Amino acid sequence: MDFSEGIAWGVEEGVGRIVLKRPGHANALGAANGRALVRAIDEVLERRPHAILLTGEGRVFCAGGDIDEFVAAGEALPELVNEMLDGLHPALLRLSNNPAPLVVAVNGAVGGAGVGLALCGDFVLAAESMKLRTGYAAIGLSPDAGASYFLARRVGPVRAQRLLMLSDAVDSQRCLAWGAVDALHPDAELAAAAEALVMRLAHGASGSFAAIKQLCAGAPGRPFDEHLALEQKLLHERAGSADAREGVAAFVAKRAPRFTGA
Repeated sequence: MDFSEGIAWGVEEGVGRIVLKRPGHANALGAANGRALVRAIDEVLERRPHAILLTGEGRVFCAGGDIDEFVAAGEALPELVNEMLDGLHPALLRLSNNPAPLVVAVNGAVGGAGVGLALCGDFVLAAESMKLRTGYAAIGLSPDAGASYFLARRVGPVRAQRLLMLSDAVDSQRCLAWGAVDALHPDAELAAAAEALVMRLAHGASGSFAAIKQLCAGAPGRPFDEHLALEQKLLHERAGSADAREGVAAFVAKRAPRFTGA
């Protein structure tokens, strides 16, 4: 894997992997590793993986922005924030909108911008030790990195607003009950569970996954007639694919399909 400024990344066997590797600083995002994360996202996406895994190293997934850098910036904090987000926000948009399924393994506590990173996945698996604390309003700031968007999408806008305003810590069981995360695993078993899921997705029908993401992402704001038309268009495209022919043949033969992404 490539490594720069506390971020590791690479693509192998059709799986893109991005790892936050700054455990001594709670995987907090500063200017340097923020730029490295943008580079990691872009280089992973350029290789068109069939599935992507995002996780962290250590006891904290990501504590959010690097408060030490905020303090050092002093009166120049607004400029620092813009410098970081001008690159990070478009990269996160590309990661979220990419057609490959995205699995996030939340290995520990998460806060601030880390909430956006943690919840942007199509599948969010969490360690039982995980806890979520938004933290923004507690220091007079407002959300970034998609934290308010993904939190509201997963737990509902009213609950998200309360969590963002109060900055109370939420344990993993409540995160699961509210839909913030999709599954909990003992800490020692999280990595294996995430790896099994991402490999399953990488060997699945990637064209089908891309169509499903497109349909579901736009469903809340798309009129029903437009949605039905899009369903028909995408199904027509998939029906002519090699994966569809293989899937149907495998179903009839009562065997596991061997998808190629074609």
